[in-house]
Amino acid sequence: MYVLAEADVQLDANAVDYALVGFYFVLVLGIGYVARRQVSTSLDFFLSGRSLPAWVTGLAFIAANLGAIEVMGMSANGAQYGMPTAHYFWIGAVPAMLFLGIVMMPFYYGSKVRSVPEFMLRRFGKPAHLVNAISFATAQILIAGINLFLLASVIDLLLGWPIWVSVIVAAAIVLTYTALGGLSAAIYNEVLQFFVIVAALLPLTLIGLYKVGGWQGLVDRVSDPAQVHTWPGNQLTGFGSNFLSVLGLVFGLGFVLSFGYWTTNFVEVQRAMAARSMSAAMRTPIIGAFPKIFVPFLVIIPGMVAGVSVAELAGENKEALLAEQAAPSGATFNDALLLLMRDLLPNGMLGVAIAGLLASFMAGMAANLSSFNTVFTYDIWQDYFVKDRPDGYYLRFGRMVTAGATILAIGTAFIAANYTNLMDYLQQLFSFFNAPLFATFILGMFWRRMTPTAGWAGLVSGILTAVGVFVLSESGVWALPGQGSAFVGAGLAFAVDIAVSVVVSYRTVPKPDAELAGLVYSLTPKADRQHETTGADAGWYRNPTLLAGIALGLTVLMNIFFF
Repeated sequence: MYVLAEADVQLDANAVDYALVGFYFVLVLGIGYVARRQVSTSLDFFLSGRSLPAWVTGLAFIAANLGAIEVMGMSANGAQYGMPTAHYFWIGAVPAMLFLGIVMMPFYYGSKVRSVPEFMLRRFGKPAHLVNAISFATAQILIAGINLFLLASVIDLLLGWPIWVSVIVAAAIVLTYTALGGLSAAIYNEVLQFFVIVAALLPLTLIGLYKVGGWQGLVDRVSDPAQVHTWPGNQLTGFGSNFLSVLGLVFGLGFVLSFGYWTTNFVEVQRAMAARSMSAAMRTPIIGAFPKIFVPFLVIIPGMVAGVSVAELAGENKEALLAEQAAPSGATFNDALLLLMRDLLPNGMLGVAIAGLLASFMAGMAANLSSFNTVFTYDIWQDYFVKDRPDGYYLRFGRMVTAGATILAIGTAFIAANYTNLMDYLQQLFSFFNAPLFATFILGMFWRRMTPTAGWAGLVSGILTAVGVFVLSESGVWALPGQGSAFVGAGLAFAVDIAVSVVVSYRTVPKPDAELAGLVYSLTPKADRQHETTGADAGWYRNPTLLAGIALGLTVLMNIFFF
């Protein structure tokens, strides 16, 4: 990164490390080449022919989210805020993932839609569909830029290349295997990348804790006692009041942002849609929830260790960064994980860690690209520009769209360079695009009276509200430090979307009930929402509801233990 170059920090990699990283790249590209032979239709390219087992889609589900933002961003949050960052997992992820599996996937999978915007098309019509498709595509390009920038930063540190060269090389690698094998290549690489990421981060966590004297040693060295407790999380939310902080976390993060992201974000839903049965689709996010519960120990704790032990982030450097000033060292919280790797890992293990970081960045970017090309091809190009062409045309166009999206991501990668904590940027994007979509989606699914006009009017109103909060915060009119502006923006966007949707619905004409079967909960026969219980879906350990109950219980225990 630029700041690391200023601080004259370089990872001391040797031939062994380079060999490990090179082997990893060859393996990734090889998976893309093999997956290409399984792609003969657009459904194969965009949804893997709906043929994958639940354990594959489940691991891919979590790996797609375990990208640069998750690894580097949550480590940055760990260094800056400490254990309250765990709310992004135990409050802001797992409950919504379980809800997606139990409640939402029967509608997505049962309706056989190819994307979340296509579900919006059937429920609300073309205006809401187009707004959703455009906003989703925009978000994916911006988020892909974050993943790409961090991937390029690691290559820059490893090889000393200029950042623009690193960006282009990193983009070319991800583009190659995604364009070759489509979603199958992305998913199978995500399964591989999940294990590589764990192999990289687990040793770093254990060595880091050993260096500071274990958990108790870390607690003793943290300057602010609030950083070792999850609640009330005032530093994270930016609120001085404990009540407002908890309210912001539970409603803003735990409900609006979390449910908005996990239940309507096609990046994640696409993995479940690739499953071979409804039961497997329902289990996909639930299987992903189990590792999600324990990911905080692999990303937050190393960030906390870096915050108290790495020279560039400790002492007066940390005080300056917490005051949102430039640190004397030139480093930022985004550098926490890389700096800790530099200080703790010997050669060989350093190569595995670098490969793990590259894996996380590529997993995230590939997920963005594979979902973008599906939505752009099916929901924008096919529906509004070039209709009724042979399937082969859309398959070829999808590959071209992947290349175009990569070029756009190269441009947006440099937007990410302007943020000292990438989670601030990411949560802001979620408040713009996911929070209002969730309001429209959940109201439309459970209230048959909601009209097509209300679908697009509420969505646009919610997006504009979130953008307005951001502008007020950035201009200083409304002081919302930390990630408080994202939480407030998300909450207000949700509320405004609901209010506008209700008012507009009572002034416009709804769709007939006959057109809403399979799209509205009360109008969908229970038999159509049931999953299979025989053959490959038989056995208590494949029961989605039981698995969800176990995951929820573990999440509650984690919240109690670190309270």
